[in-house]
Amino acid sequence: MTSRKTTGVYSTTLKDGTPSFRASITFRGKHIALGSFDTEKKAGAVYKEASKILSDESISIASYKPRMNIPFEKFVTLINYRDKGMYISTPIYLEKKYFNYYLSPSLTLKFDIEDLFYYSSHKIMKRGSHLFVADYGSQLSVLARYGIKSYAVEGRDYQFVNDDPTDFRYENIIILNRYRGVNQFAEKGFIKYKTVIHLKSNYVVGKYNSEAEAAIAYNKAADILIKNGIKKNFELNYVEDLSPSQYADIYMKLKIAPKIYELHG
Repeated sequence: MTSRKTTGVYSTTLKDGTPSFRASITFRGKHIALGSFDTEKKAGAVYKEASKILSDESISIASYKPRMNIPFEKFVTLINYRDKGMYISTPIYLEKKYFNYYLSPSLTLKFDIEDLFYYSSHKIMKRGSHLFVADYGSQLSVLARYGIKSYAVEGRDYQFVNDDPTDFRYENIIILNRYRGVNQFAEKGFIKYKTVIHLKSNYVVGKYNSEAEAAIAYNKAADILIKNGIKKNFELNYVEDLSPSQYADIYMKLKIAPKIYELHG
């Protein structure tokens, strides 16, 4: 059972009997939920702030103040709907060819417009420096959508073209190394790939002319070590651009550093 006393506020009761007050507002024919609060006064204050935001175009995202009653995410949502005419439940503000995702008043991420559908239904969360979304019951890294592995290191395995680690537009991200144990380097003006495998320390497997060869060399080194009694669960590289016969041909021909054969468990 719900009842309304203050404009835009409905009182209700939670399952445990605790009173709750829901604030909502209607703008351009759309009913927008503003949240649930423990007092009617808080809910009423949020309604008033939302009403002012929607009616005053001079209020921008930069106008947000910590002392406001309205949650920051809803603040962004309302301004985007007011300015752009599209209601999005996550804290997104649309631009012409990209959008900004506001994690906080001081942290904004930039994405290409083709990612709008995904991030309008997936909330980005931050733990330390790790950005992720909850997807089908698991945590999916934002970087994983670009093919960047969890063990990847910025500057070694991938880089941001404009040196801005908050700009996730596709044109701004370059993948340097796609595979585990593979590092790209320059030698006499040519790009080559060094394969390293880790036990108690790093061991060089070899240097190769292509990224695929280097990735397969890692797998071959792992196979050798396991055959030699090394008990470690190596995560092998999956080289999707090669057919099974092409993979097998490269695997057989690849030279592995003699030191790898000498390592035993």
